[in-house]
Amino acid sequence: MRLEHKVALVTGSTQGIGRGIAQRLAREGADVIINGRHDDEHARASAELVRAEGRRACIIPADLATVANCKRLVAESIEQMGRIDILVNNAGVQKHTAFLQASEADYELILNVNLRAPFFIAQAVAQHLMDSGRGGRIINNSSVHEELPFPNFTSYCMSKGGLKMMMRNLAIELAPLGITVNNLAPGAIETPINSSLMNQPEKLSALLCNIPARRLGQPRDVAGAVAFLASDDADYITGTTLVVDGGLLWHYSEQ
Repeated sequence: MRLEHKVALVTGSTQGIGRGIAQRLAREGADVIINGRHDDEHARASAELVRAEGRRACIIPADLATVANCKRLVAESIEQMGRIDILVNNAGVQKHTAFLQASEADYELILNVNLRAPFFIAQAVAQHLMDSGRGGRIINNSSVHEELPFPNFTSYCMSKGGLKMMMRNLAIELAPLGITVNNLAPGAIETPINSSLMNQPEKLSALLCNIPARRLGQPRDVAGAVAFLASDDADYITGTTLVVDGGLLWHYSEQ
């Protein structure tokens, strides 16, 4: 088990990709902090999957739209689990809105959760690691849209583009502390957020034509890449984005 004796904080881990990441890190030997907006049946289901792998799990709910909650999440995680070795900034939101109709409220929510929260959570975790004299891993779940335009999702693309530059800067600043910082950029992944797409055969078929692998990704595809970046196998990898998209990024065209 590559992550034995490690503790991982995975934001947005109550369902979808985040849940898959939490389960895979537990399978690799890590204890896991489950985070979502609420301590509900979804959060408890994720925690049970971690425990089923023989690892410890705790649930710390926090709405990451506020900096105070981001800092509280890290402080309570350390209090309950004793340490954090791996941070996976997975929580994110998006909204389909044409640029000319976008509201200030939508813009602030997307940028706050997708970009500001990873910044301040990473800051708190890095401070903890430095104070503890240990290295660690910071992994941001970004998107192919840190590179690829996505009409009607401008704020979302801005947040992911910003996350790419944040990652590159932090990789340089934190490398002397033994902390690596990388992004994962998933393409189209089959999760609850895409449930409506799954019920629209024409749209799904058009999307699959843009994916050379001819299938949607699964949470396990992203989770396996996160487990690699969190492990000692990736000790010399920092400041990069690992794209997990079945070839979509370099084959995509708007229909």
